[in-house]
Amino acid sequence: MNVQKTVLVLLPLDAAEKQELEAMAPHNSYLYPEKADLTQEMIMDSHVILGSVPVAGIAGSDKLEWLQLSSAGAREYVISGQFPEQAVLTNAAGAYGLAISEHMLAMLLMIQKKLYLYHRNKLSSTWQSEGGVTSIDGATTVVVGLGDIGREFARRMKLLGSQTIGVKRHPADRPPYVDELHLIAELDQLLPRADVVALSLPDTDETYQIMNRKRLAAMKKTAILLNVGRGRSVDTEALCDLMEEGHLLGAGLDVTDPEPLPADHRLWKIPNALITPHVSGGYSLIQTRRRIARIALDNYARYLRGETLDKRVDFRLGY
Repeated sequence: MNVQKTVLVLLPLDAAEKQELEAMAPHNSYLYPEKADLTQEMIMDSHVILGSVPVAGIAGSDKLEWLQLSSAGAREYVISGQFPEQAVLTNAAGAYGLAISEHMLAMLLMIQKKLYLYHRNKLSSTWQSEGGVTSIDGATTVVVGLGDIGREFARRMKLLGSQTIGVKRHPADRPPYVDELHLIAELDQLLPRADVVALSLPDTDETYQIMNRKRLAAMKKTAILLNVGRGRSVDTEALCDLMEEGHLLGAGLDVTDPEPLPADHRLWKIPNALITPHVSGGYSLIQTRRRIARIALDNYARYLRGETLDKRVDFRLGY
């Protein structure tokens, strides 16, 4: 006889996805509260939670068996020490590569083709050339972090004619769209070669300010920095100092440190620093929402069969 479990669904599943979920285990109880209606009692009574909740909300839960995050990052849960010991934590790694790599490409082209300057000129009705531009074709791109996002960006850059250099923490096979594969220990030797440095790293102690003042200064004056992982990967004050001095062609930042970026922060005033408010992922692109739903549904099937869940967070690594 199946034991009834309570499944709290915080992901924005559509009607067909809800039907698929419930059909896998009709005997279970399913809750679909709106955010404003979510209660602590619902959280504590749930055996499965599909969607992210603050780690403090599940601290002390003796019923929780599995939490499926809607995000790829899991730092809050890893460092808190409050995640229930008996529960499994899985993330949504693999859902964001399409959306975020395209966002990176858009920011890169906006800087290379000086579109941010032409937008400024449009606001003042100014018809004038802003001079020379650069190209992806023939450029050297160093992709730091070859998870789903980094791989998708490297693949796009390779297709557009860039030489691609991947940087990983651990040895691995080289993907066909990466010309060179190196370990993080070799980053200092790679930065002076780069026309584009793209960061898509998790938030861990090891990645904190991996792009410090020395490494930012080692980049070409004409290079472009992209960061879509976590803002803490970059020394923000060092970046501001160098860009105010004319170092770097530009920076495309979907994440910052601090975040949200205070209204009076000097980074806002640097014209070739493009800033978006951590929106390259999320549900802005419908395919991302569908991919997250698919991860959750496939993992729910594994959970019901008693199998090892996919995308399980390793608390030792932090992701």
